[in-house]
Amino acid sequence: MAAFNRVARNVLQKSPNDVVLLSAVRSPINRSFKGGYKDAHPEDILMPVMKAAVQRAGIEMKDVNDAMIGNVLAELGFAKTGRMALNHTGFPSSTTFHTVNRQCSSSLQAITHISHSIMVGQIDVGLAGGVESMSRNYGSRGLPTDVSPTLLGSTVKDAKDCLMPMGITSENVADRYDVDRKSQDEYAVRSHERASQAQKEGHFDWELVPVTVQRIDESTGLPTGFEVTKDDGIRHGLTFEKVSKLKPVFGENGKSTAGNSSQISDGASSVILARRSWAEERGLKPLGRFVGTQVSGCAPDEMGIGPVFAIPSLLKYTGTELKDIDVIELNEAFASQTIACIRSLGLDEEKVNPNGGAIALGHPTGATGARQTATLFGELRRQDKEIGIVSMCASTGQGVASLFIREL
Repeated sequence: MAAFNRVARNVLQKSPNDVVLLSAVRSPINRSFKGGYKDAHPEDILMPVMKAAVQRAGIEMKDVNDAMIGNVLAELGFAKTGRMALNHTGFPSSTTFHTVNRQCSSSLQAITHISHSIMVGQIDVGLAGGVESMSRNYGSRGLPTDVSPTLLGSTVKDAKDCLMPMGITSENVADRYDVDRKSQDEYAVRSHERASQAQKEGHFDWELVPVTVQRIDESTGLPTGFEVTKDDGIRHGLTFEKVSKLKPVFGENGKSTAGNSSQISDGASSVILARRSWAEERGLKPLGRFVGTQVSGCAPDEMGIGPVFAIPSLLKYTGTELKDIDVIELNEAFASQTIACIRSLGLDEEKVNPNGGAIALGHPTGATGARQTATLFGELRRQDKEIGIVSMCASTGQGVASLFIREL
């Protein structure tokens, strides 16, 4: 175990009021428009995952006081259909429900909000997670269509840049932080290689929940039950030669391609959080505990470097140092920004996404943060290590980072 400084030792001390994780699960992630969920609604993906989170936590649905689901694209912010999904799954009407949208960090923000509710004594048990069906909701919803003329005519650069397409921000990061095309393609291949090995060796089995949805049978045109059991975006045997031949998406001289960017995907994730004293009274053994989250802002036109500011802020807030961290789940929105963050922060690449990331697994935006959390705990468990970080950039120029500690 790392030699911790005095403040970090306090972080490692257990308290009856700790926020502990009793389960962390996710659906398989599938490619939008082509994969197993192409005909499914987001609630169809989420419901089995919420149910499994409760079952694996060893509690009952009625024990959950409040649920919060991250979502970016669904109609009405997923508020109505999300509550319907909660009740249809079997949660009683006494379990309240709300949603959050902090773009790519939405489900990590849900974990943070539920944890804060437990910390201040508002609730004892909560469910946090996220869901995204980009197959159904992607369309034009990446950008607002009804914007105030005042904002559309704004001369404030950071205000205008909030509407900048994510791919353009990736190109900005590549140019400003000297991340060449070759480095991006090499990183993408490594992400797929790591994910391929992890899938073949069963690393994801611990966190996965099989999901059965209705899918249109192409031969009959009728809906039929279809079970999704594994991530389908991983390219086994992918080579640099193949990735390097892909054309850039954002301009002839660009560096971001479909091969070195995160995949448009569908998926869901859920985590059960509780006060330690509540869990101990019932003889429940936690997976680990939530320590804290920090959110930092950056220029919207280079939103991908958000973790460069969020991770140091988190380390300061929790009294830890980078050398203390065993595993880092850093969302791979684009290879450009992932590499820029790794270089700027001086991260050990062996500790970053050891099972691959969103370039290989996919990025169902609202679900990714809690997905990363489940993957983090699975990896800490395999390595028999303690401390991990989940971090990502978020649209409009934000970085988010959370610290978790596995219970040994």
